[in-house]
Amino acid sequence: MSDNPQPPDPASISKLAQPAALIADGTLRWQEHTPARLWTGRAGVSYRTGTALELRRDHAAAVDAVHAELDLIRDLGADFVRQFGLFEVSTAATSKTEYLSRPDLGRRLNSKAKDLLWKRCPRGAGLQVIIGDGLSATAVAAQVPRLLPVLLDTAANRGWQIGQPFVVRHCRVGVLNNIGDQLDPQVVVLLIGERPGLATAESLSAYLAYQPRPGDTDARRNLISNIHSAGVPHEEAIERILSLAAQLRDQQRSGIAVKEIWSRAIVSPLATHNSPLFTALPAADETRRSS
Repeated sequence: MSDNPQPPDPASISKLAQPAALIADGTLRWQEHTPARLWTGRAGVSYRTGTALELRRDHAAAVDAVHAELDLIRDLGADFVRQFGLFEVSTAATSKTEYLSRPDLGRRLNSKAKDLLWKRCPRGAGLQVIIGDGLSATAVAAQVPRLLPVLLDTAANRGWQIGQPFVVRHCRVGVLNNIGDQLDPQVVVLLIGERPGLATAESLSAYLAYQPRPGDTDARRNLISNIHSAGVPHEEAIERILSLAAQLRDQQRSGIAVKEIWSRAIVSPLATHNSPLFTALPAADETRRSS
């Protein structure tokens, strides 16, 4: 350390106290690349009032998202639910409080759910899409109405045999094992609300697994996360989900043994809402009788 330390430059101190957006010399442009609150400025030793209020607002939104209950009609729309024949099943967690305090209960279906899946869903689909509320019902409401129709249309156009989509309340990622055992799909895609943070409460994840079974861990699953307006856009998410699903199908495995191969340079045109919805499977009752 120098014996004669130089006093700080008053101009530099003034610059550091300003919000990054006000600094025009090109040295602080990370706001274009991250929503993180960096160099937001200060008032004395505290945040500026605007920054403090934004933090309180975003924290409140995150808490609300975690505790909110998903309502299919309110959050997804009656027409949307009817169009895709969506129905709801539940895990062994009987309330949001129990779900948050007992993660293990959110990883397995209750008995009524298993019976309903037998009646409503055909077995042996090539691609089974599930919607789970997870830790953010807000994310499901924000992303699924736009994501699901194009995902199913595009999958159908690529020759996937698609199972009946449905919704799981109080859902943890581990429920994939129960569903794989129950319906025996080739590839399962779980669209689930991510744990919200201060950047957004509307981020969705897509977990994929090849023929999941009881006892499987996260090492047997693949993940595409951060699906929201300021993260991974819907078009990219759909292309990545279907590209990765094809990899799992072709390699007949999933998880750490499969490295996602995807590039924006190979994105193909996505399906339109006017294209056929999905390839028909045999009726659930017929499938059950033959299984």
